[in-house]
Amino acid sequence: MIRHCIVAMICLTMFQITSSCKTAGRTTAAYDRQELADTIGRIVSEYPGEIGVAVIIDNTDTVTVNDKNIYPMMSVFKLHQALAVCDRFCRERLSLDSVMIIDRDRLDAGTWSPMLKEHPEQEISLTVKELMRYSLSLSDNNASNVLFRELVGITATDSLVATLIPRSSFRIAYTEEEMSADHDRAYANSTSPLGAAILMNRLFTDSLTDSDMQSFVKVTLMECRTGADRIAAPLLDKEGTSIAHKTGSGYTNEKGELVAHNDVAYVRLPDNRCYTLAVFVKDFKGDETEASKAIARISAAVYSMIEKNVR
Repeated sequence: MIRHCIVAMICLTMFQITSSCKTAGRTTAAYDRQELADTIGRIVSEYPGEIGVAVIIDNTDTVTVNDKNIYPMMSVFKLHQALAVCDRFCRERLSLDSVMIIDRDRLDAGTWSPMLKEHPEQEISLTVKELMRYSLSLSDNNASNVLFRELVGITATDSLVATLIPRSSFRIAYTEEEMSADHDRAYANSTSPLGAAILMNRLFTDSLTDSDMQSFVKVTLMECRTGADRIAAPLLDKEGTSIAHKTGSGYTNEKGELVAHNDVAYVRLPDNRCYTLAVFVKDFKGDETEASKAIARISAAVYSMIEKNVR
């Protein structure tokens, strides 16, 4: 049997991990999955685009709407990438504090890159951990491209993630650099909402890699500074509620449609109940503000349903 630092895939139909979210002595609420699915379905039907949603509540209840493996991930795949980097560094007993020297001339000055703006030097010296922080919390495209080019390639990342979630639920084929060169390639980096939700959920409820590395990824996602108007929007004023999430934003195609506008989040409520929510918006006939409002409405509906099922 081949051993990996990241454990083998849990079959979708047997996805029942002992949850750290459940408070001792409290009976888990029985959620009306059909009611939640109907509520989400009504919201989705109001918008001019395809919207897929997956919810996993306390590792027991799963609700999906339009769950197909056709949604462009965009920068959501930086979560997948981070886990692949952790896997390699775990197996090879390397440290995420290892320093990388990056030639500024090999970076794309035209892409989204806070790292490039914050480091004007010709030779940029950053630890792997710092690169991952730029990639995860700020969705920096140059940081992601460097990690793919220098540490773990696309094929290895795709193969690793296939040991964590169902192979049929996703595909990773191109880097940010390659998608920038040909926007149509964004559709090849695809996922189902449930596939993305399972990966995020496992990150927070299972042991996937070295504990320190996994903790770093989780904390960095809790520090995410992109997409506050999406899943997080209706939760920001909820005292004691924490959210870790990864966003993905797409291009506008020749039809004037927003190719993708996504968010995947793990939410912990003050009473220690938890849920994972993934929302993927595809070919949206509107702007990013409208797409974000759709995601925020779905997030508010999920939160409201879970809150009213307190026992």
